[in-house]
Amino acid sequence: MHAIRLHAFGPAENLTHEEVEDPRPGPGQVRVAVRAAGVHLLDTALREGMRGPGPAPAALPTVPGREVAGVVDALGEGAPEDLLGRRMVAHLGFAPGGYAELAVTDAGRLHEIPGRLDFAEAVAMIGTGRTAMGIVQFAEPGPADVVLIPAAAGGIGTLLVQYAKNAGATVIGLAGGPAKKARVAANGADLAVDYTDPDWPGLLDAHRGKVTVVYDGVGGDVARAAVGLLAPDGRHIVFGWSSQGIDGDSPYVVEGVSHNVLGPEMMRRAGGPDPVRTLELRALAQAAEGRLTPAVHRFPLAEAAAAHRALENRATTGKVVLEP
Repeated sequence: MHAIRLHAFGPAENLTHEEVEDPRPGPGQVRVAVRAAGVHLLDTALREGMRGPGPAPAALPTVPGREVAGVVDALGEGAPEDLLGRRMVAHLGFAPGGYAELAVTDAGRLHEIPGRLDFAEAVAMIGTGRTAMGIVQFAEPGPADVVLIPAAAGGIGTLLVQYAKNAGATVIGLAGGPAKKARVAANGADLAVDYTDPDWPGLLDAHRGKVTVVYDGVGGDVARAAVGLLAPDGRHIVFGWSSQGIDGDSPYVVEGVSHNVLGPEMMRRAGGPDPVRTLELRALAQAAEGRLTPAVHRFPLAEAAAAHRALENRATTGKVVLEP
């Protein structure tokens, strides 16, 4: 098979497209013929040598990637036989290996892909969709809400716009540049604003003091301006700070107003014996019902380096996915 391998930590150019040995599923595992592999901002930091999730740093060489969708083509001992040939999506957990034509995972991690979703959309829903479902637990929008979403053209932002609109809220979406602004408007936002315009907060003067929820994955100056639009009892839900990079400074927060939802609390709220799986199931159900449609930015598997560069330069729209 072909896969993307990383032999040395460093820039995106260190990701190489190579022919490697086919993986074999172990007991209780399945092998997936990958049709789509998710790319996460965390992947770019791991590529540079940051210690990742799990008990130890990645050993090199490695095949990055932890989100895959495809067709089950081989079974390990004890894996359910009825999985063979079915369209499935899975988060691989701590084990990488997603940027490849074939990937192995535990059978218990699989979700069947709803018929209305293609493989890339399914990957988006168990990644960004799962996170979006975790975020809205902290501030469920309703008809009385005015919701402001920075980075509304991104993978998570796209879903948050749709979720809030489905709930009857008034939605303001911020995005960087005219093209992304147009995508936010087309996605259903009541008002789309280009936050690269230095005067953008003035465009929202009519909403000053009326915004009830800010879903913020940007941080920095954009967050500071957004929080300034909040109503007295408004909520600032922080789930990232892309303006400072994955290893940058803390997000902009205000005591008593801001709520950083990354980490264990999101899992506690999700509940169930496997909170991650609970959120994945919620996301896939929303997509199966047609309530959420993810935005996907597709790259060929061989162009993984280009995908990483685009993600780091904020030149993507939606969930970044590699397709073998």
